[in-house]
Amino acid sequence: MGTPEFPDLGRHCYIADCQQIDFLPFTCDSCHQVFCLEHRSYIKHNCPKADKQNVTVVICPLCAKGVHLIPDEDANITWERHVNTECDPSNYEKATKKKKCPVPGCKELLTFSNTIKCRDCMVNHCLKHRFGPDHKCPGPKKPTTGFPFSGLLSRSRKEVSKPNHAPAASSSNWSNSFLTAASSFRASAEASVAKLSSELSQKWQIAKDGVGQSSNSGSRNGQLEECPQCGAKFSSVTALVDHVEKVHEKGGNRAGVKKATIDACPKCSKGFRDPVALVEHVERDHGGTSRT
Repeated sequence: MGTPEFPDLGRHCYIADCQQIDFLPFTCDSCHQVFCLEHRSYIKHNCPKADKQNVTVVICPLCAKGVHLIPDEDANITWERHVNTECDPSNYEKATKKKKCPVPGCKELLTFSNTIKCRDCMVNHCLKHRFGPDHKCPGPKKPTTGFPFSGLLSRSRKEVSKPNHAPAASSSNWSNSFLTAASSFRASAEASVAKLSSELSQKWQIAKDGVGQSSNSGSRNGQLEECPQCGAKFSSVTALVDHVEKVHEKGGNRAGVKKATIDACPKCSKGFRDPVALVEHVERDHGGTSRT
């Protein structure tokens, strides 16, 4: 076998009557034997395992589905397994019923070669009714503009105003759930705003009470507040501020009258005309802090 230079080159055919040496032999994918060009097919060398590569499919008469027969398994066992697990007789009409052209009066069956899909309405038609005027095409759908939930909200409002009508479809149920979620969110927001306003009013009342108590304690200690403009004496800072606003600020537009601004200390309610003097007072008498 082969040549002196290449002794392993080529193989003999497996057929006993042939035994031809072939330098390009063929190996059978079923019986895995080597054959020449003439005996390479299953029929020529009578392959005993040729049925392993065959694919046999039987159409079920009950559900119109294909049943693959396994070569090494009995066909009755394969059929029984399909009937017990996969067979669905309700699918027979869907699989066997052929589609027809949707144009009224047209009985043309829609096959692979005579089916045309309209580019506007996206519906399959036969070749005879492929144009828009032939099948009364409504045309392409107009794109929706604006807020996408506005239609749902208006529809839900109409349904609420008309309780005698029948219940709406799933889209109206979804819109109702959306409105419920929006109302709950609005209620929670209003509750949080009310809580915040009540807290602010409480803080403001506490601050006013603190200012009144500090002014009263100053008057009890005998400390009198003096107006830097006219020298008048007052028992509290609030009275001094009211005096400046009523007397000096109203007369600020008159000639010879100078407008004055009073800054009160947040700790002891003492009034100062100069902000620098107020800062020095806080740093000297209250340890450098202006917090109450």
